[in-house]
Amino acid sequence: MQTRLLASLILMAFTAGHAAAQTPPSTLAEQQQALRNGSLSAQQLLQWYTQQIAQKNPQTGAVISLDPQAKQAALLADQQKNFSLPLAGLPLLIKDNIDAQGTITTAGSLALAENLKQQDAPVVARLRKAGAIIAGKTNLSEWANLRSTRSTSGWSSAGAQVRNPYDPARSACGSSSGSGAAVAARMIPAAIGTETDGSVVCPASVNGLVGLKPTIGLVSRTGIVPISHNQDTAGPMTLTVLDNALLLNAMAGSDPQDPVTRQADRRRSADYTKGLDKATLKGKRLGIVTNLSQGYDADTKSLFEQTLSLLRAQGAVLVPVEMPHMEAIEKDELPVLLTDFKADLNAYLATTPSAVKPRSMADVIAFNQQNAAKVMPHFTQDLMEQAQATAGLRDPAYRQALARAKRLAGKQGIDALVKRHQLDALIAPTTGPAWPIDYANGDVIEGSASTPAAVAGYPHLTVPMGLVRGLPVGLSFFAGAWTEHRLLQLGAAFERARPALPAPVLPEAKVAAQ
Repeated sequence: MQTRLLASLILMAFTAGHAAAQTPPSTLAEQQQALRNGSLSAQQLLQWYTQQIAQKNPQTGAVISLDPQAKQAALLADQQKNFSLPLAGLPLLIKDNIDAQGTITTAGSLALAENLKQQDAPVVARLRKAGAIIAGKTNLSEWANLRSTRSTSGWSSAGAQVRNPYDPARSACGSSSGSGAAVAARMIPAAIGTETDGSVVCPASVNGLVGLKPTIGLVSRTGIVPISHNQDTAGPMTLTVLDNALLLNAMAGSDPQDPVTRQADRRRSADYTKGLDKATLKGKRLGIVTNLSQGYDADTKSLFEQTLSLLRAQGAVLVPVEMPHMEAIEKDELPVLLTDFKADLNAYLATTPSAVKPRSMADVIAFNQQNAAKVMPHFTQDLMEQAQATAGLRDPAYRQALARAKRLAGKQGIDALVKRHQLDALIAPTTGPAWPIDYANGDVIEGSASTPAAVAGYPHLTVPMGLVRGLPVGLSFFAGAWTEHRLLQLGAAFERARPALPAPVLPEAKVAAQ
């Protein structure tokens, strides 16, 4: 079982690396400079973060496994000193629904406990080619939070509960909860999450991070346990906008196995870090999406109003707008996702090793029923059962809902607003502060800005805007397809203008002998 593997690896890492190197700089860009000038080695960096995982994972549950190949990779990076590679020697964690050679990919489910992968997902291969060291995998909401309408974000049968490092009694949001909590707790400088609707930007927001959900097709989806080929994408989760751009440079690019990425090389920016240091908000036209900025408590509303004042002071032109068709978009989204989930998961399971017994969604449902005490102690699998009952990708009702939702969210939604008001981007609070973990009632989320960009397949960036009762809340920037560079520039300018968030403080925990 993967949690047992993690416990033993953490114990070894803690005892072997107890006298770890001095505290390294916190961001990828700073670590990159330290590696290049020789004041830090890749082995020291990996050792430091392995110790941080050992100390902090008992409180956060963010990391589900460590990669036993990481130590050798760090040694090799130090020997080669190939600093022409943009991520040379830098450690990352990846969400445990992304395949990495020599590791198990569970998607948080015990049904995939034997899913030992023999090759990297293309996005992981790209990161390694850029010099990154995959230190391990992060816990997540089981099956990316599409198992039940009453699910609790961050809980999985393979990895138990992820907790928010700003308050371990509260949610780290999902489904990339482990990636968010690990970076926020400084257990790793950056991590890769995945999103279908909100699963990068929500955990980034409530954990005080920069999170980017790219345009669908900019980053390969091959080798990632899917929900929907229409909305799934991997995305970077970091402490700064610059670090986010550094990762996106390595991640972006076409994949012959993923037809949606055929435009990626033609439409991507040559360098997403370019111009971030000089980016400004002066004269930028930002649409305040009023109907995505409602439903929040008084403290969150106050923070948002302060943020709007800050944007105006930086020279931004703020234009109140309303995102049209939200009710219709939301009505169509779930039936589309459920249909995609069945078809796409069946296709992924067909590629898993023979040791993985479930070969279809129907098999997963049966496995869950047979192992209900371990798999369903808190919530059931009603959404998986609804997905199993769908009629397939050729179903006329599915095709109509898909086309309608994408049109309303994209061409007649985001694109229309940007064009009509000559906007650089749309803005809104990403979501409210983290809510208490509550297995009886599931997630209780105040609001969300993620759905329009998610359904349209457009990019969405969240950047921390401040604390509400000691809990982080993010500001969302989103616009049309392939506008990542513009959003990152807006995010970088905003990041310079607002005070940096403090890191969470977790009490040290002793790692008990196993």
